[in-house]
Amino acid sequence: MITPKIDRAFLLLVLITVCFFAPTRTQAQVQLQSFRLQQVVLLPGVFKDAQQTDEAYIIALDPDRLLAPYLTEAGLTPKKKSYGNWENTGLDGHIGGHYLSALSFMYASTNDVELNRRLDYMLAELKRCQDKIGSGYLGGTPGGTAMWKDIAQGKIEADTFSLNKKWVPLYNIHKLFAGLRDAFLIAGKTRAKVILIRLTDYIDGVSRKLTDEQIQTMLISEQGGLNEVFADVAAITGQDKYLVLARRFSHKEILNPLIQGQDHLDGLHANMQIPKAVGFQRISEVGGDADYGKAAQFFWETVVHNRSVVIGGNSVNEHFNPLNNFSKMITDIAGPETCNSYNMLKLTRHLFEKSAEVKYMDFYERVLYNHILSSQHPGTGGFVYYTSMRPRHYRVYSQPQINMWCCVGSGMENHGKYGELIYSYRQHDVYVNLFIASRLNWESEGLILSQQTKFPDRETSKILVEAVKPGTFGINIRYPNWVQAGALEIKVNGVKVALNSKPGNYVKINRIWKKGDEIELRLPMQLSTENLPDSSKYVAFLHGPIVLAAKTDTTDLDNLHADADQFGGYRARGKMYPLNLAPVLASNEKDLTKYLRPVPGKAQTFIAPELISPAKFKNLELIPFYKLHNARYMIYWEKGFQKETAN
Repeated sequence: MITPKIDRAFLLLVLITVCFFAPTRTQAQVQLQSFRLQQVVLLPGVFKDAQQTDEAYIIALDPDRLLAPYLTEAGLTPKKKSYGNWENTGLDGHIGGHYLSALSFMYASTNDVELNRRLDYMLAELKRCQDKIGSGYLGGTPGGTAMWKDIAQGKIEADTFSLNKKWVPLYNIHKLFAGLRDAFLIAGKTRAKVILIRLTDYIDGVSRKLTDEQIQTMLISEQGGLNEVFADVAAITGQDKYLVLARRFSHKEILNPLIQGQDHLDGLHANMQIPKAVGFQRISEVGGDADYGKAAQFFWETVVHNRSVVIGGNSVNEHFNPLNNFSKMITDIAGPETCNSYNMLKLTRHLFEKSAEVKYMDFYERVLYNHILSSQHPGTGGFVYYTSMRPRHYRVYSQPQINMWCCVGSGMENHGKYGELIYSYRQHDVYVNLFIASRLNWESEGLILSQQTKFPDRETSKILVEAVKPGTFGINIRYPNWVQAGALEIKVNGVKVALNSKPGNYVKINRIWKKGDEIELRLPMQLSTENLPDSSKYVAFLHGPIVLAAKTDTTDLDNLHADADQFGGYRARGKMYPLNLAPVLASNEKDLTKYLRPVPGKAQTFIAPELISPAKFKNLELIPFYKLHNARYMIYWEKGFQKETAN
């Protein structure tokens, strides 16, 4: 396998960074570790296709146009005109930060020399900007240099989406911070580390002139995950002052109720809160702050179990629903925002690596297939902002030279890092977390595993030991909760393995492995239904972890590929069809899956002519939602007979 070459000293530094602040030796040993993206290569399949499509989208963007806001703010002449849309209306530069992360993930995953060249070029130009400003500051926010000088003098005027009359400048600069961190930790770029620490020192210097109360006032404004990245800098440098900065930039109005196990999230802007929780968890990991970890854990539990819909996403019009009323999820067109799921996966990864609990990977898998994978257009690579849950509505896709939304930035990152959690390790043992066609090269252990699968179209996966050092170790296979007890089948070299595990655990196969050994998995998927979180009469269908949806029609798909409208281009503005004219499920029985019949010759495709009403919709095919594009669709169905009154 060909992998990007990274300096050994850098790899040692990354290892030290991961373990530096582990509170105890025992805890460090218990936690799972992730493989580097360079160690996992995707093999042909839906995720490989999505990765390649995303790479083409990334290549289509012009680095000089993304750099223009930074050069302008530094007093340098841009080489090209800035992009429009969100990139020249106040949030200038935020996509440039995302682009650093996207390049880093995709380069690590593919070893594409063009991505490496672009990443080096971006970092060289950003360093030139930082050197020109001279203070350590770097940013694309128009007037950002002057704004931070005002803040240092205590001049702070904050609102939810503004700070000192600028459009979320803290959120904006967080994307740059995260991009620099990823360029260093993921792609091995030491120049990124230098820029990152200088920028962090600048913000630290400003913060030392402010009281805790003044910083908390600033945090009324959307800030992304600044507390997370400051904790990362503490781990990178080993300097406690950055951990102090991370704690000071943690929003106490959100943190304190979560520590007490109190959910006060109703009506709050969802994606303002999720990155804060990621930061709480990171502070807990780096500094051993138990209360911060408790807050992150409770946040995950309440969002996943009480606030997430069937695809794993959350929010309507970017805000959390009231716990007891999800009606807007059905009546509104602006369903779950992709950025929310991007950030929930970050939090999920941290919690999984801490505990190795299968429930985290079950959620991760649910979101990965049904929201993240579905949020990319398979042809153009365009990204989705809102995934509508409204019956018979549709999604809008971005265009690379036109649309610069937040979900474009996170979208470019999403499809470049599919390899991050397919496998994990603990000491000498390997964990197989996801059933995705891929190859793992664990160089230090001399182990190469390949996973050949067409899951979820087929309920099987085959793991081949391609190379291995002599010795005994365990290969741990995830036993998902969506597989019924006793249904999982595992064979090693054709011999069935007696299972002593139940769903929600890992099956450990401990033996002396040899080159050529094969593990065969059979993962039977059952049909099931899932209600909206408020237990209303709207239900969705799943096949195993895969959400099923029905294509209803392709009419009135206005702005299917988004226009340049700054605050409306990402909304599906076509006609809203009356809810009383949508197909319904003509039964109130508890088990609706008995009506679904597989369609011969079509993987994961079902029909339910006796269940779906009225008659003109009875032969609708239910297919995996991630395969459904360019159409209106049904995910949630109302149980009962067709109504008379329009909604």
